[in-house]
Amino acid sequence: MEKYPLLPKDIEWHLIGHLQTNKVKYIAPFIDTIQSVDSEKLLAEISKEAGKNSRTIKVLLQVKIAAEESKFGLEIDEAKLLFQKYIDGGFPNIEITGLMGMATFTEDEEQVRGEFSVLKGLFDELTQLKTLETLSMGMSDDFPAAIECGANSVRVGSAIFGRRDYSK
Repeated sequence: MEKYPLLPKDIEWHLIGHLQTNKVKYIAPFIDTIQSVDSEKLLAEISKEAGKNSRTIKVLLQVKIAAEESKFGLEIDEAKLLFQKYIDGGFPNIEITGLMGMATFTEDEEQVRGEFSVLKGLFDELTQLKTLETLSMGMSDDFPAAIECGANSVRVGSAIFGRRDYSK
């Protein structure tokens, strides 16, 4: 954050990982998009902090489509209710621009495609209420299936930069 003032002002900052509610105040002054909003509490905090900074922050709602318990995200019905609350003006200073989801980490392509298809269905349903731009699903190991299922944004950092080395 100390280097932020030295960087070009036209950089679009996206947060792609899990965000704790108590950390929102630190990024609200400069973040453009938060791609991992996984609770109403977090969305409300982002709206509040964006307002304090006279900004609108774009967000993707993270929907839990994976069978794994370790994955974060809103349940489908929760996401629908939150989106309706947003449409009704419940979150000023927020612009929900899309959905994000991660499939189960498995070699079962049928399961992965099924999970991606569920998110695509929700995306299409919510877009009937208000146009969404981004359907972010798929990572380095499963992005071809995600694209086939309708993703227009994928996360392929490991394929580009290599796997992270957590031993250091």
